[in-house]
Amino acid sequence: MTLEPRLLLASFSTPQNMLSWSINRPGFQTASKVAWIEVRNAELPPGVDPEQLVADRLSDRGIPDAVALITSRTVAQHDCVRKTVEETTASCLATVGLSNGERVGHRQSEKPLMGTINTLLHVDQPLSPGAFIELISIVAMARTTAILDSGVQRNGIAITGTGTDCIVVAAPRAEPEACYAGMHTAIGEAAGAAVYEAIRSGTEIWRKNFEALLQNSAAAE
Repeated sequence: MTLEPRLLLASFSTPQNMLSWSINRPGFQTASKVAWIEVRNAELPPGVDPEQLVADRLSDRGIPDAVALITSRTVAQHDCVRKTVEETTASCLATVGLSNGERVGHRQSEKPLMGTINTLLHVDQPLSPGAFIELISIVAMARTTAILDSGVQRNGIAITGTGTDCIVVAAPRAEPEACYAGMHTAIGEAAGAAVYEAIRSGTEIWRKNFEALLQNSAAAE
């Protein structure tokens, strides 16, 4: 992992199989890098193509093939957690911003704000396509549980995520592939624990930062 101004980069020594809904490389992909690109509100006004912005940023950094994640969160505020269960190690790298918080099945009536949760989960066991899909659901469950347990609300409504969350799941390209990665498996347990801890930690840091921002704004009035 490397941290540069407005860029957080997770690099693997060999290409990994990945599954995500990344803005530039969604679906099943093979890649060796995942990049968090920090953007500011003013850089994405109406009419700006976010896909082109991402392509330009990646090209400028010399990593055009990276799977990209966009965030308005300061990328220096990231959480990395590793958990091992039996023979499986899961590593989670995440940035958490909740200004854009939503509750599933209920959209906020006010204009969407900038803010997102971007999560990379890597396991050291090869996965079948079905196991990849199962594991991405585990990541989503762990993320949602961490947010609900934190009690964060927006306009008096408990949120379950944000309107722009993205998840990337990565695993080695090798055989044999695990066929399952649910909550009854070591893969699912390790992944869930790593994601939960990373998101819970990131949520608490975001809450403190947000409360400090509100206090500073009130003091300036």
